[in-house]
Amino acid sequence: PEVINGRTHKATVVELSPWVEYEFRVVASNSVGMGEPSRPSALLRTKAAIPVVAPTNISGGGGTRSELVITWEPIPEELQNGEGFGYIIMFRPLGSTTWTKAVVASVETSKYVYRNESITPLSPFEVKVGVYNNEGEGTLSSISIVYSGEDEPQIAPVGTAALSVSAAEVEVSWQPIAWNRHTGRVLGYEVR
Repeated sequence: PEVINGRTHKATVVELSPWVEYEFRVVASNSVGMGEPSRPSALLRTKAAIPVVAPTNISGGGGTRSELVITWEPIPEELQNGEGFGYIIMFRPLGSTTWTKAVVASVETSKYVYRNESITPLSPFEVKVGVYNNEGEGTLSSISIVYSGEDEPQIAPVGTAALSVSAAEVEVSWQPIAWNRHTGRVLGYEVR
């Protein structure tokens, strides 16, 4: 902070974070230098305020059929700005105008799973995550696109052929399955 005139016996400290404990010391100075600091004051907590920092790294996906998994980076304690901190999750199918809202009251939580049998596999959703505390609702993140869970592939590979290579080997080939909503991301094949 700025140096305060020697005849002044109080100062206002500004730009502190809400709902954080601080202690203060005072140091006297003159043209020769600075003296020893005072003993620390008692701890003092600033007043609570609505949280202003939105969660980041909104993503998700995965899960099982009929699930929408949403994840985010949790907000550190020093940015929660008060008691009763939690997260607000808002999501809607891409192209829809109506948001679904859920509240997660756990401070440490960084994941929300929405289950609904009407969700089709690999459907894109617009998702945003916000914060709240006892003072009110805070900032929402920007919109991220998250896909619902996959189903097992519904289409079998085609064009299967086998070629004898030697007395102990057979080479098996097939046409790969193209990615679409019914196949999902094919991670591998099993030859039987």
